[in-house]
Amino acid sequence: MKRFGPYLVLLVFLLWLASSWRAPRAKPGDFDLASFDRIPVLVGGRIKPLDTVARNSLLILSGKQSLRLEQDGKKIKMPASRWLADVLFNPEVADTYPVFDIANPEMLGMLGLPDSGRRKCSYQELKPHIAKIDEEGKLAGELQATQRTPFQSAAFNLRNSLFLYQRLKSSVHQEGTKDFAKEIKTYADAVAAGVEKLRESNEALDKDRLMLLRGAVARYQAQSEFAYMLMIAPPAGGGEGDWLSTGDALMRVKSVATVPPSVYAFAEMGDAFRAGDTAKFLLVTREYADWLNTEHPEWASRTTFELRFNHIEPFYGSMVLYVAVFLLACFSWLVMPQGLRKTAFLLLLLAFAIHTFGMFARMYIQGRPPVTNLYSSAIFVGWGAVLLGIVLERMFKDGIGSAASGVVGFTTLVIAHHLGSSGDTLEMMQAVLDSNFWLATHVVVITLGYSAMFLAGMLGIVYLLLGLFTPLLTRDTAKALTRMVYGITCFALLFNFVGTVLGGIWADQSWGRFWGWDPKENGALLIVLWSALVLHARWGGYIRERGLMAMSIVGNAITAFSWFGVNMLGVGLHSYGFMDKAFPWLVGFVISQFLFVALSRLPARFWRSFRGAQQRDLNAVGFQSATTQS
Repeated sequence: MKRFGPYLVLLVFLLWLASSWRAPRAKPGDFDLASFDRIPVLVGGRIKPLDTVARNSLLILSGKQSLRLEQDGKKIKMPASRWLADVLFNPEVADTYPVFDIANPEMLGMLGLPDSGRRKCSYQELKPHIAKIDEEGKLAGELQATQRTPFQSAAFNLRNSLFLYQRLKSSVHQEGTKDFAKEIKTYADAVAAGVEKLRESNEALDKDRLMLLRGAVARYQAQSEFAYMLMIAPPAGGGEGDWLSTGDALMRVKSVATVPPSVYAFAEMGDAFRAGDTAKFLLVTREYADWLNTEHPEWASRTTFELRFNHIEPFYGSMVLYVAVFLLACFSWLVMPQGLRKTAFLLLLLAFAIHTFGMFARMYIQGRPPVTNLYSSAIFVGWGAVLLGIVLERMFKDGIGSAASGVVGFTTLVIAHHLGSSGDTLEMMQAVLDSNFWLATHVVVITLGYSAMFLAGMLGIVYLLLGLFTPLLTRDTAKALTRMVYGITCFALLFNFVGTVLGGIWADQSWGRFWGWDPKENGALLIVLWSALVLHARWGGYIRERGLMAMSIVGNAITAFSWFGVNMLGVGLHSYGFMDKAFPWLVGFVISQFLFVALSRLPARFWRSFRGAQQRDLNAVGFQSATTQS
C-alpha cells in the first residue's frame, strides 16, 4: 500500500480536477447558454467569446466572475454569461441585480445607503444618483491616481463601472427595444422603398416613412457610438478591422437582403430571450455559432478554445495543488519521509503541468510571448520558480525544493489573481511593443531571473525557519540548502544580466537609446549588482551560510521593488500601470523580508537546531557561536 499510496493520491487529485473542468449545465427550464458563450465578438482590439466578455465585465463591476442572488429565500449562483444575456436582451431585469461593489463609507453615505462596510448595489438603486456620481467621478479623473483620496478613487471607479454597464446594455440595441427582428425588417423595407423611389422618379419618401427612417437612423447612430462590443462579424474573408456594431451595420443596409446574418441572429436571440422561449433561443444560438464556424473557422476555433480555458481555470487548480504540495512536503519532515515526499513531488509535477498548460493556452489565444503585462509576468515568474524547484528536488530529494516551489507558485498565482481584477488579462500590447523579437526575448529572460531570485530568497527563509523553530536543520540539510541557494543565485545573475542587456538592445531599437537611467532599468541593474555582490561575498569568505541566506532574503525585497515598485512611482517609460491597492502589500512584503533578515542575526542559542549535540556538527561546517559574526 505504501508503494502505491502516492499514485492513489495523485489519482484522487486528477479526478477532482476532471470534475471541476466540466462546463456548467443549464438547469431544467432555463436557457442553455453553451452556444451563446462561444459566440465571438470584438472588444478592446481582440476577438473573444461572449463568456470572456461576461466574466471580465462582471469582475470589473463586482470583483467576482459569478453573481450571487437570493430567490425564494435561497441563495443561487448565476454564471456571468447568464447575467450578460440579461444585460443585452432584458436590461430591465439586469438593473435589479446587485453587481456594483461599493466599500467606501463616504460613497455609501453620499448614496444614502447604510455603512455596512461593503455593499453590492444594483443599477436601479444607483440610478437616482448617477448625476452626482458622474460629477464626483469627473473631478477625480482630473487628478493623478496618487493624488486621489479614497472617496475620490471610489467615485472614479464607480463612474467607470456605470459607464461600462450602460455601454454593455447598448451593444445589441438601445434599451427599451422589444421586437427587434420586426423593427429591422420594417426599417430595411423602408430603406429599400426609398432607394427605389429615388431611382425611378427622384421623389422623396412619404412623411411617415421618412420619419421612421430618421428616427431609426438616430437610434442606430447613438447605439453605434455607445456600444461596448462590435458584434457583427464580417463576411467570409473579412478581417478584424471589418467588424461592426449593430448600429453601423444597420446604417449600411439597403434592403432586407443586405441585412448581415449577425444582425438577424442577435435580434432573434433577444426576442426569444425576452419571451422566455428557451427552445428558440437554443436553436438560434446554435445555428449562428455553426454559421460562424463555417464563415470564420479560425476565429470560431480560437474562441471555442478560450471558452474551454475559462471553464478549466488552470491557475486556480494549480493554486490548490501548490498548497497541497507545501503541506505534504512539510509533513514529510515529521512522518513518512519517503511516502509523503514522493506524493508531494508527484503533485508538484501535476501542478506544474497544469500551470504550463494555462500559460501556453494564453500564448495560443493571444498569439504573443508568455510575458506581455504584469498579470502574465506573475504567471511566468511562478512557472520559472517551480521549474527550478523541480530540478532542485530531483537533485537533492529532501522535500525542500517541493516546499519552496509550492510557496512561490501559490504566491505568484495569488498575485496574478489580484492583478486580473481590472479586466481582460489578454489585452493587446501597444504598437511599439507588438511582435518585437528583442522585447520578447528580453522580458522572458529577465523574468526567469526574477523567478530565480525569488526561489533563492524562499530557500533562505526555509533555512531560517527550520533552524530557528525546528531541530530539522541538520548538517546535511544546511549544506544542501547552501548549495541550492548558491546555484540558484548564479542562475539569477546570468539571466538578469543577459535580460538587462537584451532590454537595452530593444530600447535602442524602439526609443533610440540603449540606456536612459529609467527607474525600471535601474531596478534591473540593482538586481544584477546585488546578485554579483552576494556571490563575491561568498567567494571572498565575507559571509558564511547564515550570511548567504540573509542576503538572498534581501534579494526578495530588491526584486519585488524592480518588478512592482517602479510601476508605483508613476514616472518613466516603463510605468505601465499604477496600482494604489498593491502599494501597502508591497511595503508589507519588504518589511517582512527585513524582519526575516533580523531574525537571521539572532545568536545561536536561540536557534533550536543549534542546541545540544547538533551544535558541534553545525559549527564544523561554518556555523558560528553567538559571539562570532556570520
